[in-house]
Amino acid sequence: MDVPVIRNDDDLTAALRDIDTLWQAQPGSPEADKLDALVALVSAYEDRHYAIPKVSGL
Repeated sequence: MDVPVIRNDDDLTAALRDIDTLWQAQPGSPEADKLDALVALVSAYEDRHYAIPKVSGL
């Protein structure tokens, strides 16, 4: 399975495109495994670079 590293916003855009094409992958398939890996990488990248600040007092 070839899963790219997400180092910048261009890599993020490419990963999101790949996720879009893999979204309907059959569970347990290699495509579904790649989808899971990409989603985890995108989530980690977005948490690091586009974190939503926590709101207090609500």
